[in-house]
Amino acid sequence: MPADTAAEHRLVVTLSCANQPGIVHAITGCLLKLEGDITESQQFGSPDTGTFFMRVTFTSPYSRDEADPIFDQVREDFAMDLNVWDANGRTKTIIMCSKDGRTLNELLFQQRAGTLPIDVPVIVSNHLDLQPMAYFYDIPFVHIPLVKNADGTDNKADAEARLMQLVNEYNVELVVLARYMQILSDELVQKLEGKAINIHHSFLPSFKGAKPYHQAHARGVKLIGATAHYVTADLDEGPIIEQRVHRVNHGLTAGDFVDRGRSVEGATLAQAVQWHAEHRVLLDGRRTVIFE
Repeated sequence: MPADTAAEHRLVVTLSCANQPGIVHAITGCLLKLEGDITESQQFGSPDTGTFFMRVTFTSPYSRDEADPIFDQVREDFAMDLNVWDANGRTKTIIMCSKDGRTLNELLFQQRAGTLPIDVPVIVSNHLDLQPMAYFYDIPFVHIPLVKNADGTDNKADAEARLMQLVNEYNVELVVLARYMQILSDELVQKLEGKAINIHHSFLPSFKGAKPYHQAHARGVKLIGATAHYVTADLDEGPIIEQRVHRVNHGLTAGDFVDRGRSVEGATLAQAVQWHAEHRVLLDGRRTVIFE
């Protein structure tokens, strides 16, 4: 019996495994044991990888900790990657930034407005430019500068060690690169695999590298956009979570492209963070399955 039969808990189950008969039947059997009332259910069988994905939201008198062991036998029987989440939980998130604050502001504004289910215990930056914005939102700001020495050495390893110290100190579940203009080391990326989201100021895979908006302007494109993706060792090649575009025309300058692109970046990144925090994103190799 649940510890508190009077309480109603909102829970989310996400899972992936090799597609095979009996998966849905087994999951609903567990939900029956939990006296679960399903409020949302989505599933997808990938024809490319043969993987089955499912996300179920339900209410139950059982808490997350009480519900999780009920699925142990199903996990074993189907070799399943299955997680049980508290649907009312908030994802502890570190936001990293450099000098451009528009994307950071979008995240913090939506978080304060209640549309982003995240808690931000600290903002990290390699510059001091956005410290006033962090203080405006009453969030601690940690400056971790990256220094290049005359002999060609740098403090990148120490800086990344300091970041991981903060991740562990605050039990951080997600790191968001909100226009953080530094490349993370492969070692750090491996530690943050599946837990770091970046915004790329271009509609990938086109116009990579320096000044993508200027490249797009020079080519006379009619659409500009932004791409939010998980961070991997392959620069800007991680699984894509969300992409958005904005129409442009020949009458706009490269500066106009930049201004309009920034608003797209903020909305794209905020949507990706929201889906991740709501446990709507599942990885299918180099691709993502998004249960919107």
